[in-house]
Amino acid sequence: MSAGGMCKLVVLHDLLSNNDRPALERWFRRQHCPEVLAQAPWMTRYVMYRCQPPPPGAEGLACFNYRVHENWVRGSDERRGVAGLLSMSPQPGEMDVVLLTVPAEPSDDFLGADLRFDDTTILRWMQVIAWPDGVDEAAAESWYLNVHAPEVCRQPGLIRFFSHRAAPSSGPPIPSSAGQRPFVSRLPPLFGKRWRRLTELWYANDAAWIRAVLEQPPHYTPPPWGPMRGYPFLEPGSDFVSAFLLEHPDQNLLRDCEHRMF
Repeated sequence: MSAGGMCKLVVLHDLLSNNDRPALERWFRRQHCPEVLAQAPWMTRYVMYRCQPPPPGAEGLACFNYRVHENWVRGSDERRGVAGLLSMSPQPGEMDVVLLTVPAEPSDDFLGADLRFDDTTILRWMQVIAWPDGVDEAAAESWYLNVHAPEVCRQPGLIRFFSHRAAPSSGPPIPSSAGQRPFVSRLPPLFGKRWRRLTELWYANDAAWIRAVLEQPPHYTPPPWGPMRGYPFLEPGSDFVSAFLLEHPDQNLLRDCEHRMF
């Protein structure tokens, strides 16, 4: 991905305790999101989606349960450091967090470009993928693009399928300094993981997902290196996490946090 191209930082959040939800909702809107905007005042889009409950049968697919953020900028290097800023406000509760930077436009568009929004309802299944340690990336990409994706396209009721190839890692995902206090009490276990792809599969609703993924799945060819012998052929919670979203964000942070900018 070119540093000069439009890209987005995608952040998935998973609550460890629902008791923390009220405090985290307030923290995001009043403190954290305005502070993020102070680090990237040229951001072009900054939205939050509320994760939907996973369909019955999806519980073992590392479904994140809280929120997904998208921070859009004109280039992957468009973020200031921390010089001249205050330490960020502490997070009032623990979450597991996954984040990766991807090009704004998908790298690969497999199915459903002819779909219009009014044609059907939309349930988005977002997947974040890493290749297992020791697996050759070229071989993994070849399997995904040439073997797996065509088979996924045969899921009954799948209406949209595209994927973003992640940008290479280039330093810590969030600017930090030894002179500043951290805003989290612990780094989540997947926080610094090198993810490879962000993929979306769309269905009309939970029933359509259940039919496509659980009840009438197509035949899949497993990768020769995969640790898991069943779909999605990656270890949930280690090399695969996911979230279910609706089609529109519930918060527009550029609009809602503008009056709190520093």
